[in-house]
Amino acid sequence: MEDQRWLVVGLGNPGPEYAGNRHNAGFMVLDELAARAGGRFKVHRSRAEIVEGRLAGAPAVLAKPLSFMNLSGGPVKALADFYKVVPAHVVVVHDELDIPYGALRAKLGGGDNGHNGLKSITKSLGTRDYLRIRFGIGRPPGRMDPAAFVLKDFATAERKDLPFLVDRAADMVESLVRTGLEATQNAFHAGDLNPVKPPR
Repeated sequence: MEDQRWLVVGLGNPGPEYAGNRHNAGFMVLDELAARAGGRFKVHRSRAEIVEGRLAGAPAVLAKPLSFMNLSGGPVKALADFYKVVPAHVVVVHDELDIPYGALRAKLGGGDNGHNGLKSITKSLGTRDYLRIRFGIGRPPGRMDPAAFVLKDFATAERKDLPFLVDRAADMVESLVRTGLEATQNAFHAGDLNPVKPPR
C-alpha cells in the first residue's frame, strides 16, 4: 500500500492573466509542492502540466490541468487512468468560498458547493470520494458576484499572509500522504490564522 501512487491536483485557470486570482490558489500550492520535489512541470498528453516524483516518501504525480476550471475533470480522469491511481489517492487542492481566508481544511468526499472544478472532477471520476484540501478565500464583500470575486487577485492585506498559507497547504498535502486524513485534520485544523477581513 505504501508504494501506491498519489495524484495531487491543483485547480486554477491556465494563463498569466489568471495567475494571481483567488481561483488559482490550487495552482499556487502545486507550484510550492513541485519546488519541494525539485521538479519542473512538463506538459502531459492528458492536457495537464505534471511533475513526477516522490511526496512524503510515496510516488506521486503533481498536476495542474491546462483546461479551464469547469473542464478540470477530463485531465484528472485521464491522469488517474494513465497512472492507475484510485480515487482515495487523489488529492484536489482548491479555493473555497465557504471557509474564511486564513483557514485551510482537509476532507474526504462531500458536495462541490458550486465549485465548477470539483463538479467536473466528481462527474469525470464517477465518485465524490477523493480527498480535498480546501483553501479558504471567504465570501465576497457586499453584493459582489462570487463568480467575479474568485477571478480577482488576492487583496493587498491578504497577500501578506499568502506565502504562509500556500506553504501550510503544501504541508497538509504531504501530511495526508504520510499520516492520513484524520491525523492531518487533528494537526492542522486548529492552527488557522485570524481571518483577514475582506476589503469593503
